Amino acid sequence: MLTAPARCPARRHAPTPERSRRTLPLGGTISDVAVLRLFASAREAAGTGSEVIDGDTVGAVLDGAVSRFGPAFDQVLRTCRVWVNGEAADRVAPVRPTDEVAVLPPVSGG
Repeated sequence: MLTAPARCPARRHAPTPERSRRTLPLGGTISDVAVLRLFASAREAAGTGSEVIDGDTVGAVLDGAVSRFGPAFDQVLRTCRVWVNGEAADRVAPVRPTDEVAVLPPVSGG
């Protein structure tokens, strides 16, 4: 008898010492802030794989990223999917301080 595969629960991140307390470039720390994770061409366009960008919605975080990383990043972002804590999200989705916002460009293979 065949059974359906078990669904994976949504990935949730609990605050950890390295995640909940970050050191700023000029000293000081930010506690419990959302992290923007960038993959593939989004990472290349931004020049980094992760960044702390303040915003209370996905749209605000992405707009902050475009301001920081420029027009090349904006072009890549237009083709990307955005996920918050492992779940697909749109621009109006809320972002809490301990969330992870991931930008995933389309992939190809063959």
